Amino acid sequence: MRAPFASDPARARGRRVREEESTFRSCFQRDRDRIIHASAFRRLKHKTQVFIEHEGDYYRTRLTHSIEVAQVARTISGALGLNAELTEAVALAHDLGHTPFGHTGEDALSALMAPYGGFDHNAQAIRIVTHLERHYADFDGLNLTWETLEGIAKHNGPVTGDIPWALEAYNRHHDLELHTYASAEAQVAAIADDVAYNHHDLHDGLRAELFSTDELAELPILRDNFAAVDALYPNLNYYRRRHEALRRFFGVLVEDVISFARTRLAEIDPQSVTDVRMAGQTVIRFSDPVFQDLKVIRAFLFDRMYRAPSVVKMRAEVTQVVEELFPFFMAHTDYLPKQWRKDVEEVENETALARIVSDYIAGMTDRFALQEHARLIGA
Repeated sequence: MRAPFASDPARARGRRVREEESTFRSCFQRDRDRIIHASAFRRLKHKTQVFIEHEGDYYRTRLTHSIEVAQVARTISGALGLNAELTEAVALAHDLGHTPFGHTGEDALSALMAPYGGFDHNAQAIRIVTHLERHYADFDGLNLTWETLEGIAKHNGPVTGDIPWALEAYNRHHDLELHTYASAEAQVAAIADDVAYNHHDLHDGLRAELFSTDELAELPILRDNFAAVDALYPNLNYYRRRHEALRRFFGVLVEDVISFARTRLAEIDPQSVTDVRMAGQTVIRFSDPVFQDLKVIRAFLFDRMYRAPSVVKMRAEVTQVVEELFPFFMAHTDYLPKQWRKDVEEVENETALARIVSDYIAGMTDRFALQEHARLIGA
């Protein structure tokens, strides 16, 4: 049954450029489909989650991560009576703005862009879906509904204070009400992101042999997961044992979100999607005990995985790639692809040029950034 606070496609606020409605898809389904067919979405298959894309075929990439987030988000959305298509659209789009080399690439590009307004991957996602995707005859971007754009912009909460320039620029023409919380669907997409990476980073860290199964079995939540598996399957193969424990860990997180969300929603008793936006707090989140346990797990991952010597070494190498590509393209715009050079011809100042170069580098995949660096600058 659809909840009264679910987003209703029949009451959607529409698109910036008016279009005829589909005869067989809701507006949120069309948003989801446009995101899946976007060039930026396809490029996620060669963008880093934690490990550099070429380091192994089994590690998560931004694309596989986004698919996992969407799967979790649909499950939670369905359990809470929300609009699954809107939830999925936001989930699939939430990482579109990421640079090559994950957060390492973003840190490097943010520092380089500091004199020109900075760089923020959430704002870059808005820039992609409203401007940089140029395939349609009637508009730049994907012309997504207000609800999907709102979810992409503020799925992590209200955007206040120093608003990233790319988001502020779009918001001047199409008010996304950045000061309020997002819909329940967008909040589900945000928590699904947390569920997915908390699960798969443990899996990828094990595959990379950055820590052992025995070490995982000592962590909160996982301790009980491994004990439950051992009780049911006392002689289980090593790999199956850890898989069974991790899938139970995955389940614990999803069930906690659903259970706690139901409790919070019952207390707040929202009767519309506006009530959720004006609740003054995030409604969809982990319970406090699970959140505290996850802080311990994240600290473990930070120490043993994100700051592992092999990962730190690669971070330094790819930071250099971004730091050298940016000034190269600023000084040699003739090396930009033809369609990008057309934009360069219209720039009026250095800031505008820097933002074009930033857009170009941010859109690169890991492998393309490495190839271009080797071709243009040398090893």
